[in-house]
Amino acid sequence: MNTLDFAPLFRSAIGFDRMARLAETARAAAEGSSYPPYNIEKTGEDSYVLTMAVAGFGPEDIDVVAHENTLTVSGKAPQAQADNGRVLYRGIAGRAFERRFVLADHIVVEGADLQHGLLHVALRRQVPEALKPRKIAIQSGAPKAIQNEGPAVQQAA
Repeated sequence: MNTLDFAPLFRSAIGFDRMARLAETARAAAEGSSYPPYNIEKTGEDSYVLTMAVAGFGPEDIDVVAHENTLTVSGKAPQAQADNGRVLYRGIAGRAFERRFVLADHIVVEGADLQHGLLHVALRRQVPEALKPRKIAIQSGAPKAIQNEGPAVQQAA
């Protein structure tokens, strides 16, 4: 079974179209190319590092773009150097690539670094203060009456 049918879900639920797109993207990625290889590491409670093996690519050959909830890492093929017939076997790929990663809510890209043929992309979860849980202090003593600042409503007796 290569496709998932979300039609029954869409008949009774609203806003789950994003889930369908995520499932389709994951399925397409599983069938797609595995170049370049990569690791995703959790380096802290709210921090991650994406490491991609991009041997032969320089910083000018690679683009890292974060847009909405998608991180796209693409590389254009480096300029071919004349090998004058000296290369007997070319096992280091130098072809163009594009990898897309779906980012969870509140994940931001902090930066990217290229060292020794490895591209490291630092990611961090930054939940806005308004969405973080907050502890409510409990007061002891007599309860305070809540004042209604709206117009007084008279009750019929």
